[in-house]
Amino acid sequence: MEFVATFLSNILKEGTIYKTILTSILSLIVGALITLIVSSLAKKSFLRLATKTKSTTDDFIVNVILGSIKPLGLILTISFSWVLLPINDEIDYFFLGITKLLVLFVVVRLVNRISLRLLKTWSHKVNDDAIGAMIESIAPMVRASVWLIGTIFYLQNMGVQMAAVWALLSAGGIGAGLALKEPVQEFFEYITILLDKPFQKGQFIHVDNVWASVERVGVRSTRLRSLSGETIVMSNSKLTSSTISNYAEMKRRRLVHKIGLVYGTTHELVSQIPIIVESIINRVPDADYDRCSFIGFGDFSLDFEIVYFVPTGNYKRAMTAQQNINIEIMKEFKSRSIEFAFPTNTIHINKQLE
Repeated sequence: MEFVATFLSNILKEGTIYKTILTSILSLIVGALITLIVSSLAKKSFLRLATKTKSTTDDFIVNVILGSIKPLGLILTISFSWVLLPINDEIDYFFLGITKLLVLFVVVRLVNRISLRLLKTWSHKVNDDAIGAMIESIAPMVRASVWLIGTIFYLQNMGVQMAAVWALLSAGGIGAGLALKEPVQEFFEYITILLDKPFQKGQFIHVDNVWASVERVGVRSTRLRSLSGETIVMSNSKLTSSTISNYAEMKRRRLVHKIGLVYGTTHELVSQIPIIVESIINRVPDADYDRCSFIGFGDFSLDFEIVYFVPTGNYKRAMTAQQNINIEIMKEFKSRSIEFAFPTNTIHINKQLE
């Protein structure tokens, strides 16, 4: 203790520079202690408030903020202690630049972590998976924007002439805009697809003579799986500019097909055909009868048009219903000796006797 007292006494006698160094060291020690005390008190107070809510987001935000108090406090304490020292202006400028850079890093990291967590929470609250995916997809853009704003603020604070920086950013922005024109366009088309929802994952669509189911909607392109099994990659801009038939949105499917009977069929049987077909369709699952009409006299047949609905948008179920109806029609017509027509040509020879 006598050594410390003697040392301090000598410092005070030597002059102002030693007093300044001692003041700087004491400021550093006091600032560090204050930082630790404030961090501890804030942790106890804010965590107590955060635990009263059911949400985990506020707990995360509080922990992130509390975790930033110590590094920010220590950086500011060191910076304040350094300012008290009689250091060369160039060295002082260099050191303060580093401390400001460290503060920028801590603050930007804090803002990014909180904003990304809020985006993630928002995406989970949205009941639509597509919208949630879109929200999560803009996370890198948010992170980059925060870093860009922080960097510009840092350069301006360091005294950099921003006119030259803005000119450079403008020129770079024009070049980047020309180079990234198509990717940016595809990204906005991706957002259009997610918001407008012309189709979603797993749905069956028809676009540009392509019949396929949607496997994945990407930022730049959409992957489709065709009926024959191959993968089709189509750009989002092409999809949004094309006419899309979405069969998954169908509440029911209208099916129309024709049958033809031979001309030898009696008018009594012809009048019974709609009744027979109606009874057949009503017996088949996934089929609702609409009408069966005798529509005209063909070249080689008496033509009937059958119309019915399948109460599902599933293509396979619709084709199964159509197959069952066709089989039942064949069975019923055979049991009643009703003959289907097929293409025939009848040649009449007029034999004249000389």
